[in-house]
Amino acid sequence: MVTIRTSKLNALYTRLPPGMPLTSDDLAALGISADLAVHYVRAGWLARLSRGVFCRPNDTLALHPSLILLQRRLKGLHVGGKSALDWYGVRQYVAQQPVLQLYGWAAGRLPEWFTERFPAEYHRKRLFDEQPGALLHAGPFEKRSGAPQVSAPERALLELLSDVGVRQPLQEARELVESTYSLRADVLRELLQRCTSVKTVRLCLQLGREASLPWAAKLDPATLPTGSDRPWVSRSADGLLVLKR
Repeated sequence: MVTIRTSKLNALYTRLPPGMPLTSDDLAALGISADLAVHYVRAGWLARLSRGVFCRPNDTLALHPSLILLQRRLKGLHVGGKSALDWYGVRQYVAQQPVLQLYGWAAGRLPEWFTERFPAEYHRKRLFDEQPGALLHAGPFEKRSGAPQVSAPERALLELLSDVGVRQPLQEARELVESTYSLRADVLRELLQRCTSVKTVRLCLQLGREASLPWAAKLDPATLPTGSDRPWVSRSADGLLVLKR
């Protein structure tokens, strides 16, 4: 019995990369039962992060594998908005400790073991006509194997703009838009055509035109869901925002 337990412990320490959190299902796949996991925790060979989530003792959790675990628990979870733009090098202000912006399909909360290590906010957002298992233009970061889901820059921009007037200052959004010279117009067009927010569509077109960006010149507002002829008006901390069709 001791030999079997030792071999399973060796598998835990040798087969999995450092910094990776584990669920009860992950441990079961290694042949480690719930009872044996409790024994490992009591012996100091395994650390419990929360109910059903563990890591190796004194292990520093890594962001990417931690996000992968969260993706298994929250439908459609992905890095988006300002954080995704930042990952692609589109940024204006460098915060001392930027808050990671995560988006998902359903209501939920980030676990404390994650937010204590990685300051983050989670937003339920259904900005596009899509399904959580097939997000539009979101996929593994830089197409790396085992990387977390991240919005493409075009999607990230629209997620950012959808937050203007809520938690995103308009001026910062405007400055970030000015840095999106190389966005793909065809990808942006597809996303805009399936966008469920008139405000986001109009704001994208307006800021793109103001900055004379090449992708904006390639978008035909007549083919996009810009809503009725009436102006879209909203009041926020930035003042009155008026978006014409």
